[in-house]
Amino acid sequence: MHIVSIVVQSILALGFLLFGLMKFGSRQMVEEFKRHRFPAAFRLFTGFVEVAAAVLLVIGIWNDRIAAIGGAVLVVTMIGAVLTHVRSKDPASKLSMPFILLVLALVVLLINWGALAG
Repeated sequence: MHIVSIVVQSILALGFLLFGLMKFGSRQMVEEFKRHRFPAAFRLFTGFVEVAAAVLLVIGIWNDRIAAIGGAVLVVTMIGAVLTHVRSKDPASKLSMPFILLVLALVVLLINWGALAG
């Protein structure tokens, strides 16, 4: 089952590295955070968290505990994203990607959960 985690971690790491970096200045992200009435500092914080989580997932390929922590960070982040889209009454099309990413982050967290206890 470890191979599943590595594959999902790699996909999430690449995605969140890109998503996180976009939050540092992409016009689309600037407008999206304004639309949700979040300050620029929160957009930058979110970008930092996403990039950090991506790094944790890459390190987690060799360390299950770090993989679980990276997965947990993304689970919390994606719960926030899902709730933001629900609060804004966005269509399902805007909600689907954060939800899929939430599920994938949960997969990484649950596969590596045992490493947190030991």
